[in-house]
Amino acid sequence: MYDATPFLPQRGGLPGLRKAAADCRGCPLYENATQTVFGAGTGHARLFLLGEQPGDQEDLRGEPFVGPAGRLLRRALEEAGLGDEQPYVTNAVKHFKFTRSGPGKRRIHKAPSLREMTACRPWLLAELHLVSPDVLVLLGSTAGKALFGSSFRVGEHRGVLRPMPDLNGGAPGVGGAADAPRGRLLATVHPSSVLRSGDRETAFRGLVADLAVAAGALG
Repeated sequence: MYDATPFLPQRGGLPGLRKAAADCRGCPLYENATQTVFGAGTGHARLFLLGEQPGDQEDLRGEPFVGPAGRLLRRALEEAGLGDEQPYVTNAVKHFKFTRSGPGKRRIHKAPSLREMTACRPWLLAELHLVSPDVLVLLGSTAGKALFGSSFRVGEHRGVLRPMPDLNGGAPGVGGAADAPRGRLLATVHPSSVLRSGDRETAFRGLVADLAVAAGALG
């Protein structure tokens, strides 16, 4: 059974989590990835951005959202009025999953399975409990499925603020009912889908509009 729970520390806050995650063997994805790509940001962030998994550049640099999708996301945040926020940014899965293709055997992103997302979920729950953001933004369907299961669809929730549901039950030693996140969540598309869109400008404007809802909630 894939499960990261045995690798979670009992204390140490976000630095302790980040250090422990570097040695996570909760699923086989670590075998081919360069390194664990843990979340980045402070424990006092009001805004929590949750993506899918690290990409090629993130895997090499060890930081989330530093590739093309990350650059587009930063531009969208700026245009949505969130440029002054210092968000906590992470992914549902902490290792890069890929296949190799083409003459140079370039590494091509491959979506994580529900089994892999479930294995990595304890890290995400721990991050959420420690940061306890005012607004959680789900970037794409994988982010939503990692928290709410395979039935989650971005289109059913997109751009609408909803109360944070009960997320207890997967991060021993780092959270409980007393300190569960009490903010709100909002779903939107992943910035990589904007880059793949046939009408990139319209897709980008849609992402900005969704993020503007989060900006309004933060005041």
